[in-house]
Amino acid sequence: MKVPPVARVPWGRAACPCPGLTRSLSITSADQSMFEKAQGEKVTLPCTFVLSDEDEGPLDIEWVLIPADNQKKEQIIIMYAVDRIYNHYYAAMTGRMQFTNPDPRSGDGSLDILNLKSADTGTYQCKVKKAPGVQSQKLQLTVLVKPARTKCSIEGSQEIGNDIILKCASQEGSPLLSYAWRRVAGTQELPATSMLNKNTGELLLKNASQDYSGTYTCVASNRVGTDECFVELNVTPPINTAGIIAGAIVGTLLGLFLLAFLVFCCCKKRREKKYEKEVHHDIREDVPPPKSRSSTARSYIGSNRSSLGSMSPSNMEGYTKTPYSQVPSEDFERTTGQNPNFAPSKYDIAHKIGDITVV
Repeated sequence: MKVPPVARVPWGRAACPCPGLTRSLSITSADQSMFEKAQGEKVTLPCTFVLSDEDEGPLDIEWVLIPADNQKKEQIIIMYAVDRIYNHYYAAMTGRMQFTNPDPRSGDGSLDILNLKSADTGTYQCKVKKAPGVQSQKLQLTVLVKPARTKCSIEGSQEIGNDIILKCASQEGSPLLSYAWRRVAGTQELPATSMLNKNTGELLLKNASQDYSGTYTCVASNRVGTDECFVELNVTPPINTAGIIAGAIVGTLLGLFLLAFLVFCCCKKRREKKYEKEVHHDIREDVPPPKSRSSTARSYIGSNRSSLGSMSPSNMEGYTKTPYSQVPSEDFERTTGQNPNFAPSKYDIAHKIGDITVV
């Protein structure tokens, strides 16, 4: 009986294994379809196949990334065609992808992706074609981020009888993250009153006692890794708040008194400087220097002598007796000004003008 030729099927659709027909190309690595890896690791997406005698056309192997959005087109990643490898289609993976076997004609078209990133998560499809056989296989890759930069902290006053919360959170890491607390020393068991929330990483210690003191560690984990941090808890007796308040009040009062004293000293110093400047200014501008009594009297007498010397003997008669009241003297003017009835004698006038007496 003559076997009819195998019908050609569209690209991407497997050949129908109908009874009475010889099977063509088949993919043998269909056992696992989902892969989970950590960021930075390497993954091998399997795509092994077996050819039949019916497959006589050129071998084509193509890896594509199927977007989650059905409106977007498939993105070719790498291709083997006409005995050549083409790997320049997808810039996001340039230098990070390769065929596991440099010669895919051996029946191994598996794909290696190096240094995985979270953006590499997606659905990948391997298409193998050797006419008339065509086969394809889809694989789901999920790239997870390990927990990293986990930080521990304490919330609440670390005093006996208080409720204390130990907090733990990872800055990086793919969900779902799980947190676990334990004590570093001793039995590593948590206090009996503790309550742990594995999803948030909070550990509540109710009615804390000094026995709760010690070092605690928190471990954050997901399906691809773990990370941990440490915190030191020191539960102490309550602080004497009354003494602290009294001391604060006394210290405040002393500080205010000292401040007031400094302000008073500064104001007093400024007033003294201002007074000194005003007194110095008054003496320099308002008070004239005192005049010499003897110089005033002598200058007056000298002027009279000059006047007398310039007169002739015939004109001297009217000036032989000069009234005493015309002799200038500061003391004389001051005395007569104070007492209008005062009449100086000729001895007083002679004493004022020195050793010269007018006859």
